Amino acid sequence: MNISALLLATAIAASPNDGMFEPGLVSDNGVFGFTLSPDGQHALWVQSGGARTRLVIVESHKVDGKWQKPAPVPFSATDGSRDIDPAFAPDGKSIIFQSNRPVPDKPARKGFDIYSVALQDGRWGPLVHLGHDINSDESESSGSIAADGTIYFMKNGAEGKSDLWRSRRVEGRYVAPERMPEPVNTGPWRESNPYIAADQSYLLYFSDVPGGAGDMDLYISFNGKDGWSTPKNIGAPYNTAQAEFTPFAHGKRLYLARQAKEGERFIENIYSYPFDPSRYR
Repeated sequence: MNISALLLATAIAASPNDGMFEPGLVSDNGVFGFTLSPDGQHALWVQSGGARTRLVIVESHKVDGKWQKPAPVPFSATDGSRDIDPAFAPDGKSIIFQSNRPVPDKPARKGFDIYSVALQDGRWGPLVHLGHDINSDESESSGSIAADGTIYFMKNGAEGKSDLWRSRRVEGRYVAPERMPEPVNTGPWRESNPYIAADQSYLLYFSDVPGGAGDMDLYISFNGKDGWSTPKNIGAPYNTAQAEFTPFAHGKRLYLARQAKEGERFIENIYSYPFDPSRYR
């Protein structure tokens, strides 16, 4: 880390609340899973209330430079189902998200499946279930979509721990996913919450591999001619003694959720910091 980067990290990390995104309006101690449209004027995230018993996707628009009061998106479930982890496609014309709402042709399915919703002229289209090749009777969650439509997401691996997977779109449909190789997946440790760069040049995600600052830290791996690079812990100010998850990069900033346990509930807020992935190459 160079001197200017070190000074920036030290300044930002001076207070645990430094970097909190829109305190009170967005960050209200019960939110995670932030995503932002390419033009930076439309945001979505998950309202958890800290208890995780009800998970609703909400949205806000920026008007005259100010974020407006959030409201549930029209497609978020009202039947008690839980919706999580919205993610804008790089072109801003759709999002993906995950839901455990009933699947009509799979009534016994209880986990999360991946859905897509188109967005045109500010209007949301109908829900589209992405099929039973990418989705299974296990939970698929924490999806992130690249420019070519490839979706990176989390589901359990062979060790019973969460692993990172990806599914490519071939002739308009998603095919059976492939587990990401080592060194991205570690086997005995958890990897989850991927964010994939639009050109798939790098991958951000959390892992609980030993040696981090907290229970869950954010890592980065680069996609090169010899495959994915050995992941690097992205350090301060992003990682703390608390748990960091759901990273989302936009322009020159990184948005993430930070979580602490308080009694029977989670304290969860969104944070935003300057971010340059090239520092980790």
